[in-house]
Amino acid sequence: MTEQTFGPYGQSDRGHQRDGPQRVDGYGQPRYPDPADKGSGFDRQPARLPQAHAPESGQRQPGQGQPSRAYPASATAVTSGYPQPTDAGIQGKRRNPFAAGFGLPLITLGIYSIIWIYKTNKELSEYDRRIVVDPTLSVLAVTLGVLLIVPPLVAVWRLCARTRQAQQSAGLAPLRTGVAFMIFLLGFGPLNLQLEINRIWDRYPSAVEGQQVPLPG
Repeated sequence: MTEQTFGPYGQSDRGHQRDGPQRVDGYGQPRYPDPADKGSGFDRQPARLPQAHAPESGQRQPGQGQPSRAYPASATAVTSGYPQPTDAGIQGKRRNPFAAGFGLPLITLGIYSIIWIYKTNKELSEYDRRIVVDPTLSVLAVTLGVLLIVPPLVAVWRLCARTRQAQQSAGLAPLRTGVAFMIFLLGFGPLNLQLEINRIWDRYPSAVEGQQVPLPG
């Protein structure tokens, strides 16, 4: 004899699922989902979103703009990381080489030599802006730097190198830095360098001090 279960009101519970929650209404009657009610049944499945299909190559979707165009990598010139040449500079002052080398330093007890170092470095940097120098540091190197011996020598070497660079910017045959440095050590440095610097200013015979001039080199 088989065991038969009954509901709260005596109804047979045969054929119904015994395990898991019973689907009954408020009166204990079995409740079955209405096939027409797809949105409220117990077995409601989550709605599936329509899958977007990838457009074919070259096909433009509605509401979208024109497709982007690929440009060759060579269309953009890369110039960062390199010094950009300038095409103009400032004309410096022509000086008498013998006055700058001997006369004025003797009259001023050497003070003019300091002034000459300052003005020469400043004019060279204004002529070619690729020449980076602080004239005040150059003056400190040849004055207070004498106590350390090395700074004046470094300042003189760099002044010769800056003169060479400015001559190249002017389209002239540049001096030799080592030769100019040795002449400076022999006591004829300002005389020789002023002659070389005047060659730069002579490149512009009609220009005056402070005038903007082109850089042929």
